[in-house]
Parts: sequence; structure tokens; C-alpha cells
Amino acid sequence: MTDATALPGQPRGGVLSGPATARAVNVLAPNASAMTLDGTNTWILSEPDSDLAVVVDPGPLDDGHLRHVVGTAEQAGKRVALTLLTHGHPDHAEGAARFAELTGTKVRALDPALRLGDEGLAAGDVVTVGGLELRVVPAPGHTADSLCFHLPADRAILTGDTVLGRGTTVVAHPDGRLGDYLDTLRRLRSLTVDDGVHTVLPGHGPVLDDAQGAVEYYLAHRAHRLAQVETAVEDGHRTSSEVVAHVYADVDRSLWPAAELSVRAQLEYLKEHGLI
Repeated sequence: MTDATALPGQPRGGVLSGPATARAVNVLAPNASAMTLDGTNTWILSEPDSDLAVVVDPGPLDDGHLRHVVGTAEQAGKRVALTLLTHGHPDHAEGAARFAELTGTKVRALDPALRLGDEGLAAGDVVTVGGLELRVVPAPGHTADSLCFHLPADRAILTGDTVLGRGTTVVAHPDGRLGDYLDTLRRLRSLTVDDGVHTVLPGHGPVLDDAQGAVEYYLAHRAHRLAQVETAVEDGHRTSSEVVAHVYADVDRSLWPAAELSVRAQLEYLKEHGLI
């Protein structure tokens, strides 16, 4: 059995649901799959001495899960005062409107189509609720509307699908753009170096206790895959499906459709930079 401390980002073992930091509690949604890992992590954030909480990514439209999130907050003496979204994929955002009904909260997101209320979210915004401070970090790449939330008091960052607790994320053409994603990873690395961020609270999978190690692994992985795709094209594999069969031969075939979208994003990046 591999020691977790030897894995990229040092993932925590044990049960995923429950307290992760002094201010963050995870409620795991029951939507496990090959793409969502153990399920979507719905984060309840609050100052320890406050009775107000923020929920990030209510998750799928599963009434049992949404009520469980509300109940978890209430059992801790908290009232959900605001809902935030890292991005609009259904496994993170589909339940947001129903969750807003249950809690009477507004929903803030980068994409206006996902918002409930007048306020959105933008790079550099600081969200404060009950003394809790969250800094909005732009994170395009996985999707155009992706955001991360920096929780400075816990030296943590909520990454949605930008950095996962296990494996690597998909940058799927056309909404996903590899150049933007690489810029986002460099931005996150700067937060680990310059702002002391050391904990990743991901949208899927376990908490990571080595944020810098996780981001550097992601950057190295992307560089490696990009080099493989470039070599595959040079060897005559021209279509995205041909490249997938060549480069992702060791990956479960059920994941090849997602891999093909990722390859399309990589091919687009290589074309934009004159490399193929």
C-alpha cells in the first residue's frame, strides 16, 4: 500500500465527510462515478465563533444531500447565509437553485446564468460573512467560468475541479482551454509560495496537505502529456481519436471520450503556439 505522504499533494486518508480545517467542513454528495471520484465535495465554511456559514458547491439536484448539508450546518449551530459556486458543471451547481430555496440564500457565481440575486463574483472580490473572509481567485481552464476561493485564515484554497484530491482534472475542448489552465496553475503556485497556502480543499477526492506539491505535479503532468501529444502528431497520429489511442493506451477505455476532449484542447494549444 502506498504511503499517502509519498503521493502528489499528500492526500489525507480516512473518511472524506467531516471537518477538514478549523473553518471548513465537507459533506460528500452521493454521486460517485469515474468522473466525480467519491462524489462532489460540498463545503460548509464558517468562523468557529460565528453562527453564519457559507456553502460552496451544493452539488447535484439531490434533495436528500441538500437537506443533509443544511442539517449539518444547523447541528453545528450555523445558519447558511450565502451560496457560492466554483463553476457551473451539474455535479457542482445543479442543486444550487433548490438549495437557495431551502436556505433563503443568494447564489453567487462568475457566470450570470448561474446567479440568484444581483451580485456575481469576479477576480479580486473578497467575500465576507460572519467574520469569514474568502478571496476570489480567477481559475479559467477547466471551464471558462471556473473560480477558486482562497481561505487565508486556514491557509487553504477551495479548488473546485481545477485541482482534484486524486488524479488530474480534464480540460475539455471547447470550453476548457489549456493555455488558460496552465496560467491558472501558475497563479495557484504563486499563492502557495507567496501567500502560504498549504491545504487544498478540492471539489472531488481527499484534502491535500501539500498544495505546492500538488500544483507542481499538475504542471509537470500537463507538460508531459503535451509532449506526448506533440510527439504523437509528429509520428503521424493526426486526429484526436488517433492521439488518444496512442497516448492514453494505459487509461481505461471508458474514459477515452473525456480524454479525447482533453486532447482536442491540447492540439488547439499546440496549434496556437505554432508547435504543430
